Amino acid sequence: MKKLAIITTHPIQYNAPWFAMLSKRKRLELKVFYTWQNAEKKFFDPDFKQQLEWDIPLLDGYEYEFVKNTASVQSSKSYYGIQNPDLNKRILLYKPDAILVFGWKLKSHLSAMKYFKGKIPVLFRGDSTLLDENGSGKDKIRRIILGHVFKNIDVALYVGMQNKNYFQNNGLKYYQLVYVPHAIDNKRFMDLPQSGTTQLEKWKRQLGIEKKKPVFLFVGKFEHKKNPLILSEAAKELKTKSFRILFVGGGELEELLKKESDLFAHLQILPFQNQSLMPFVYRLGDVLVLPSKGPGETWGLAVNEAMACGLPVIVSDKVGCADDLVENNFNGFIFKSGDVSQLAEKMLFFIENKDKIIQMGLASRDKIDFWSFEQICDAVERTMENLPQIMSKKVTRNESA
Repeated sequence: MKKLAIITTHPIQYNAPWFAMLSKRKRLELKVFYTWQNAEKKFFDPDFKQQLEWDIPLLDGYEYEFVKNTASVQSSKSYYGIQNPDLNKRILLYKPDAILVFGWKLKSHLSAMKYFKGKIPVLFRGDSTLLDENGSGKDKIRRIILGHVFKNIDVALYVGMQNKNYFQNNGLKYYQLVYVPHAIDNKRFMDLPQSGTTQLEKWKRQLGIEKKKPVFLFVGKFEHKKNPLILSEAAKELKTKSFRILFVGGGELEELLKKESDLFAHLQILPFQNQSLMPFVYRLGDVLVLPSKGPGETWGLAVNEAMACGLPVIVSDKVGCADDLVENNFNGFIFKSGDVSQLAEKMLFFIENKDKIIQMGLASRDKIDFWSFEQICDAVERTMENLPQIMSKKVTRNESA
């Protein structure tokens, strides 16, 4: 059985479950090397501005090791925040057939890519896009840097169309690209127990949510790149008040959003909610809105979660998943980032056509079924199987160059 070593910073709810699924399927042997040991249980999220500890199990069902991080200031946001002098040695002891690295902008991760390049295949997982590029000098410099970095990659596991374009534009060839879709635990979000339905209705009554008024939902970090304040601006353009906006999360824009909610009764804020409650949170709303302006909204996994809960979605064209997950007038709408009038128009559509909320929500649920952990596991297993052919293509190309 082939062995895969996975390098990533810390356990998160979007990856740990498919690590466990991959291990349980027993077609590969795997071990996860976590490079930020201080985040084993709790970690400070600078965007939410609070200490977080997920309330669902993230270390069950697969082999893992926390490698000592010697950085004086530990962080997954800083290149020097992840420094693991023993990482490569620990991986060598495991004797993998390939490594899979999540993100290169960390000292230890880039070091591992360079060290193992030419020794064993190096797989890479990242979800960057070209959405924020404008042809500036910075973009050209970044392209040169990425060209050097990506020479250390044998296979990139791209998450969607925008991510694929990014890898191709930065020098990777078609045979080095494998589609491994961004996914969430669809089952956990799709299926509420009967007792959960009762709990949900109680929560709605407490919040004063009425069936006759559609609820537009924003879920995530209250930060500039996600642009939650545009929802309040769009609300002011609407002549009707027959709707509500519910913001769920936390972050740097929280005080500004609170001021808006104090002024307008149809705007409401809920604080950050942990993972076990998220399937209920999405069902408090009728339509998810992710109005990001960037930079750096590389995907938007809240869209996956909302679709699994049966919600139509409105997203800006700066959201990385827009081209993959959202079909205009089918399961939602894509609007031009920053265009208040366009957003208001899309919101008005749902206010005036409440029957479309259920219809388009069902379309969302059907569509997201393909973006699953099962699809991720299938793709990773196939990639490991096909590595000899992929590597031989690379050798042939290099020899003829």
